Amino acid sequence: MIEQKLKKAFDKHFEASLEVWKVLVDLCEVVSFKKNECIKEANSIAKFGYFLLEGSCGLFVWKENNYVCTDLFLENHFFADDLSLLTGKPSPIEIGSIEKSTVLRISKSNIESLKKTPIGSRLFLAGEENSSIEKQRQQIEIMTKSVEERYLDLIKNRPEILQRIPQKHIASYLGITAQSLSRIRKKI
Repeated sequence: MIEQKLKKAFDKHFEASLEVWKVLVDLCEVVSFKKNECIKEANSIAKFGYFLLEGSCGLFVWKENNYVCTDLFLENHFFADDLSLLTGKPSPIEIGSIEKSTVLRISKSNIESLKKTPIGSRLFLAGEENSSIEKQRQQIEIMTKSVEERYLDLIKNRPEILQRIPQKHIASYLGITAQSLSRIRKKI
């Protein structure tokens, strides 16, 4: 059941009853995307938030003739173009599927309705707090760790990323070229 997946994924941030998650699921729709399909175009306004049921997705920003991967997601993760979703303005972020993917999609209007309920506001606050913590942790790692150290962290903490995500996206996520990643892999 989808609500059980949501509960399990979110319980570490905020515990809510299965009934709460059922209400959320009822406000969503299940949508599938082909491999490498654009989910949200760059420079457009985000209209949805997502929970990844199956597959992998990423956030990308255009820089100097190619896309830079700013985040990677596998099953049981929430994701969105938060910059646009929260401001209501276009952002340079593009969301794309990396593998064939199935997501639970909730519209901005349903998010806003849910936020007006006591439990909904707590869920979204907990979600935004967690997202903010993760982004700050990622920024600190980029500023304080070498690329090799961050790659070793991926091996240790997220090995499934290395098994499923194409090298070009991993390299981009680490802020290096695919050739540099290849050299690091040989060295390690």
